[in-house]
Amino acid sequence: MNVICSTLNAKFIHTNLAIRYLKAYAAPEFTIMLKEYTIKDPVLNIVSDLYQAKPDVIGFSCYIWNIEETLKVVNMLKKVDPSILIILGGPEVTYDTAEWMEKYPEVDFIVIGEGEQTFKQLLHEISGAKDYRNVHGIAYRGNGEVKITPQMNKLDLKELPSPYRFPEDIAVLGKRVTYVETSRGCPFSCQFCLSSIEVGVRYFDREKIKADIRYLMDNGAKTIKFVDRTFNISRSYALEMFRFLIDEHLPGTVFQFEITADIMRPEVIEFLNQEAPKGLFRFEIGVQSTNDYTNELVRRKQNFEKLTRTVTMVKEGRKIDQHLDLIAGLPEEDYSSFRKTFNDVFEMRPEELQLGFLKMLRGTGVRLRADEHHYVYMDHSPYEILSNNVLSFDDIVRIKQVEDVLEKYWNDHRMDYTVEYLVSHVFPSPFDFFQEFGSYWDNKGWSRIGHQLEDLFRRLYSFLEARSVENLEIIAGLMKYDYLRNHKYKPRKPWWAASLDKSERSQLYKQLMDNPTMLGDQFSQLQLDEKDLYKHTLLEELTFDLGEYLTTGHLKKKTGYLLVFFDPSRDQTLLFPF
Repeated sequence: MNVICSTLNAKFIHTNLAIRYLKAYAAPEFTIMLKEYTIKDPVLNIVSDLYQAKPDVIGFSCYIWNIEETLKVVNMLKKVDPSILIILGGPEVTYDTAEWMEKYPEVDFIVIGEGEQTFKQLLHEISGAKDYRNVHGIAYRGNGEVKITPQMNKLDLKELPSPYRFPEDIAVLGKRVTYVETSRGCPFSCQFCLSSIEVGVRYFDREKIKADIRYLMDNGAKTIKFVDRTFNISRSYALEMFRFLIDEHLPGTVFQFEITADIMRPEVIEFLNQEAPKGLFRFEIGVQSTNDYTNELVRRKQNFEKLTRTVTMVKEGRKIDQHLDLIAGLPEEDYSSFRKTFNDVFEMRPEELQLGFLKMLRGTGVRLRADEHHYVYMDHSPYEILSNNVLSFDDIVRIKQVEDVLEKYWNDHRMDYTVEYLVSHVFPSPFDFFQEFGSYWDNKGWSRIGHQLEDLFRRLYSFLEARSVENLEIIAGLMKYDYLRNHKYKPRKPWWAASLDKSERSQLYKQLMDNPTMLGDQFSQLQLDEKDLYKHTLLEELTFDLGEYLTTGHLKKKTGYLLVFFDPSRDQTLLFPF
């Protein structure tokens, strides 16, 4: 029997862990071929590739991001070869299962919940007696109606075979994100999350996990992301794994974790700040909301004071980048409350702040009780909310404008010094800056077109000019500094008009050649001659003392200058304010 396990990933760099568990568990009785695509691939191309493999059975792993395209593939496959048996599994079809079966007759089976053992049992019945009543946790068709069998007890995760040892994966390990699972389940009950439905946390065998990570690193894996819902729920377990990864990581490897920040003990952070190499770890922290009533309604226990302590300690350690998540649209969080949530979290200056919108996932508490808060949401995936009793669609549109510029102007770190000045000195709050700029951006139609780096600077300047902000010349100086510090080569045509004419620039260059120590020892040691200065440097006049501002945060208005040396021999940029 020719069996394929397939999925459509959101991007090429992603890999699907679920189908690899199915393949490992089904062996040796069944040899399964893995086929991965992306949601951007043309449906006909996917169908052609699967069809040419001549499968008897194809199982698809289904999620909110791929269900629409997956169903198109299934529909077309059944048209070209009705004999292919189609099995769906995954979180998207585990809930409202009968509805899926009734709505899509081309689907033959759905595997409900944890799939490894169920999928293997189903393959045995397909290849044998075809008595599907014997298979636990499936939906199938019998006598013209949909039948659903009860699910079995949870698996002992310590007995599961490794999903990481397939030779065909080795060639792409260094090019993709590798997902590692050390536990299943979550101890919390957040009503917007599917993990809240499964009670308790189960762990995989620690030594097997360590052996798998060694294998992955030895074979080129560079980005390893742990998919555990709360990696640090057990302090001793987290410390053991952190110690192992610190001691045995290979150069260039990065490990990402989802952690619950308010339960992380200070001694664990101190350990990481002292022992972890910079850049080895990356934390993802779901804050979602700082509104206590909202958190209570979604049964989310969160101590924001302790969360802030953790994020601050990690940030001060300068070892670990942090990605913080917010969800707009949670129960009873209106526009004003969400503004406060945003400002509360931005105050911590996370390296990334992800602004998402509530998705009414099948099976979750917020979807089951949607009427209580008058939720209106998309009928199709990703089931994103359109409004509720305290948040209008107008509010949603405005917050989406914030999301657009937040991604471009904060998370991409193109203008850190500029944005910091704007949110601290010009606008009433960080949210107000992103909201005003986002609305201006959207009204200009820029959300519907592409952008070069220079465009982003020009458009911010255009907004600030239109708003008639004070000290625009100072902000422009910071923008120039941000622009130039991120360049490894001398820009041919900067986004601004040169502040110095040729004679003024020549006079300053002569002063620097006569007295290079005026820019400090580092500049003096470069021993640049006249040719180097003209060919490899850029000189700009400023209206404030940039050096003092960068050092002390104090703004002193005076005529100042910024010289930038684009070092061609070391592929680096050196900046000298004076």
